[in-house]
Amino acid sequence: MDGKMLARLGAVVFVAVATTATVIEFTRKEAVPAEAPVLDLRPVADPLHEGQRRCQQLGLKAADDAGCLRVWAETRDRFLGRTPVSPAPRIQEGR
Repeated sequence: MDGKMLARLGAVVFVAVATTATVIEFTRKEAVPAEAPVLDLRPVADPLHEGQRRCQQLGLKAADDAGCLRVWAETRDRFLGRTPVSPAPRIQEGR
């Protein structure tokens, strides 16, 4: 066998193997899960988010509202990854 004939035989074998692999891949059926997982897309109630919405609706009056100031401080702490700071104890005057 000369080199040319060997190259042709190799090409024919390669094409036959590639064709067989393609046919097997296209005829293979994928397993379908019996039951698709159900995703719960209902929003989780977040009191902080509700407080933010309330303050947004107050507009400029929110700057004077103690509840809004607390909500903004908690939001800032959550965003920055800080632990919430507990309020400082009140010092009684006159002692």
